[in-house]
Amino acid sequence: MTPTWRSFLESAEGRFDPEVSDVLDFGDAAGELNAATERTVLVPLTHLATLEASGEDARSFLHSQFTSDVNHLAEGTMQHAGWCTAKGRMQASFVVQRTNEGYRLLLAADLLEGAKKRLQMFILRAKVTLTVATDEVLLGVAGAQAVEALQAAGLPCPEAPMSFSVMGATRVLRLDAQRLIVSTPESAAPALWQQLSVKARPAGVPVWRWLDVQAAFPLVTLATKEEFVPQMADFEKIGGVSFHKGCYPGQEIVARTQYLGKVKRHLFRIGSSVALKAGDEIYSPDNLEQACGKVMTAAPAPAGGYVGLAVVQSNHADTLHLGSRDGVPLSAVAVNPA
Repeated sequence: MTPTWRSFLESAEGRFDPEVSDVLDFGDAAGELNAATERTVLVPLTHLATLEASGEDARSFLHSQFTSDVNHLAEGTMQHAGWCTAKGRMQASFVVQRTNEGYRLLLAADLLEGAKKRLQMFILRAKVTLTVATDEVLLGVAGAQAVEALQAAGLPCPEAPMSFSVMGATRVLRLDAQRLIVSTPESAAPALWQQLSVKARPAGVPVWRWLDVQAAFPLVTLATKEEFVPQMADFEKIGGVSFHKGCYPGQEIVARTQYLGKVKRHLFRIGSSVALKAGDEIYSPDNLEQACGKVMTAAPAPAGGYVGLAVVQSNHADTLHLGSRDGVPLSAVAVNPA
């Protein structure tokens, strides 16, 4: 995020987290959360970033690195993809977009530089160029009037989930029925913010994370890097893993895990009376040897308390505690019940 965009958000009464440069709220955190349940919200997605891959070998290169089938991704569409270590653990997760120029990879901002540097190591002689989209602002629009807000601002709106529309240098990505992401040049962002905020209430990143929990959006961040095999985060259930493509880092372990049915951990929505954060460990008094889960993402809940997405050992889901075996009890419901 550039100083110019940060200054604009501060002038709009945005309050920043002093540690990670995310917008916490616009003066009324509780009201913004409540608005997300019944109205439409506008969120500066300062926790996300975009990496661009171009060149004649970009498709084959990404296909050889990611867990999903990049070769058959149609132009104008998107899909989830994991990027694993040789041990099958996800070091990043992406929403991959196929464009005229190549591919755009949406990921957690705290993984951006590390992911670019490490991907660069594998390019070797391939004709691929990786570029950080520095002149870009990402805005999240979510709610029943999201499409109306976009149309009022003169923006195109893709009809199908996991597709996007383009107007000049601005892109609109549709994640699901009521959540869209606008990618626009920084120079156009202030005016667009003003237009969108006519019908959408400004809100902080915690509101978007709460929406991530509701949508079961499993974003890998620095706090959870290399913690999960894709199936632990139910990644294959959202199209993030292809079991019919060629090799990629960790493919043998991911395939073996699938076909032997040895996945004991899965994605759960959890509830807590105290604050949660990504990377928090979860324990059970029924498992004395080690932690039985880890938080992927978390947010305050509109009704009070806190919610999150966590990868949890399924057979201990009824006896979870935060931080230690005698820590605060957690509730847990499987995102995809067996």
